Amino acid sequence: MSGGWPVRESEFSVEDGSPRSPTPPSTPKKERDLRDISNSSIATNGPLPQAPRQSPAPQSGPPVPNGKPTSPYNERTVPMSPTQQIASQTVSSKDPKAAAQAASDMRNVVRRKLTGYVGFANLPNQWHRKSVRKGFNFNVMVVGESGLGKSTLVNTLFNTSLYPPKERKGPSLDIIPKTVSIQSISADIEENGVRLRLTVVDTPGFGDFVNNDDSWRPIVENIEQRFDTYLDAENKVNRMNIVDNRVHACVYFVQPTGHSLKPLDIEVMRRLHTKVNLIPVIAKSDTLTDEEIMSFKARILTDIHHHAIQIFEGPRYELDDDETIAENQEIMSKVPFAVVGANSEVTSPEGRKVRGRRYPWGVIEVDNEDHCDFVKLRQMLIRTHMEELKEHTNNALYENYRSDRLTQMGVAQDPSVFKEVNPAVKQEEERTLHEQKLAKMESEMKMVFQQKVAEKESKLKQSEEELYARHREMKDQLERQRAELDEKKSRVESGRPLEKEPKKKGFSLGGRN
Repeated sequence: MSGGWPVRESEFSVEDGSPRSPTPPSTPKKERDLRDISNSSIATNGPLPQAPRQSPAPQSGPPVPNGKPTSPYNERTVPMSPTQQIASQTVSSKDPKAAAQAASDMRNVVRRKLTGYVGFANLPNQWHRKSVRKGFNFNVMVVGESGLGKSTLVNTLFNTSLYPPKERKGPSLDIIPKTVSIQSISADIEENGVRLRLTVVDTPGFGDFVNNDDSWRPIVENIEQRFDTYLDAENKVNRMNIVDNRVHACVYFVQPTGHSLKPLDIEVMRRLHTKVNLIPVIAKSDTLTDEEIMSFKARILTDIHHHAIQIFEGPRYELDDDETIAENQEIMSKVPFAVVGANSEVTSPEGRKVRGRRYPWGVIEVDNEDHCDFVKLRQMLIRTHMEELKEHTNNALYENYRSDRLTQMGVAQDPSVFKEVNPAVKQEEERTLHEQKLAKMESEMKMVFQQKVAEKESKLKQSEEELYARHREMKDQLERQRAELDEKKSRVESGRPLEKEPKKKGFSLGGRN
């Protein structure tokens, strides 16, 4: 059959695809299902065990494509038991809701067996070929005071002369830089056909001044600048060839004083631990005894925990075997790593050529775990955790910086968008908002009512004053009319004319008649 549809065991045979005889009706369906479940196996990472067949295999069959042998396992639907569900999960979630959701999803998964070779088992090989063809890159920063052997340790780690040998100058010829500078050295190295673009970021001049205030600022700015460059490349339209120049690890060199971390070390590590994977190392540990190294490590870890400084720790996976877990625990037990660097070979007392340093009292071997922690540092930094350093830089450190930058560039995202909504809480919030809206409307209506009442009272008071004025005017007019009538009455009673006669003007010459 074509189209990718699953083939049931009870319908077709494995070899020739011919129809099988139907199951006798005397066999109940429940018994057939129980028989199929008992014959099925739990899916594992390894090969499946041989499953019993219900019909004999034919003597010959059609040729198999690509020369791959046909798998003897048929495709069937198998309900998962709780034990199978737990075993099939790669990483369990600590969140109860997420675990419940994952368990619910796993119940809905249909487990099927293949009737032949498909080819997706070759996916790891495809990824391997692609990665080898593309190559890898790794960016490491070394921070520490001058003279602690940073260049020597880098050359020892990668077994190459990445740093050229320095010329010995007299004390008067040494030029002390005025500020902390950032220098980057890149090299393409290859091992067993695997190419690696290695970039080492050095910080010459760090901690070499009398006043080291803000000496970490150029380092932090360089790390943030690399983040900004990568962010700009991600925001472009063409994102095919993005060069990852972010710092994946920072090896911080601690001076072997034997006491504790200096205030400068604490401040710098506090500034860097949220932007880069910190790996503290004790430089030139051959200057200390074993007892001094153990006590010095304990004091350093105490200072780190007291100031809440985050150093890189290898991730732990649920399906790791005991050997891997023990190996990771052994590596982390050596932090901070007491290291010794050496580029030259010396002859050991047994006559072997080893990388190390010769002293009058003996030879210290760089690659001997009994002498220093260089092997554990190389194992964590390169052999076992290089890819995890890059993943933690991309998924945690860079994402935090990217979120902060995008928040500064635009509007902050409302956190309620990604927050689960409780209906009761949501209803209470809406009720509170409604009550606030009603209270606001009530206060506005009361204010408008008081304003209208004040205007009405003002008009009424003005009308009252006008009425009082008219009343007084009419009263005065009536008083005047009353006085005039009283005067006329008195004139009538006395016989006098009501109106006075007007005087005649001029005189007569003839006298009186």
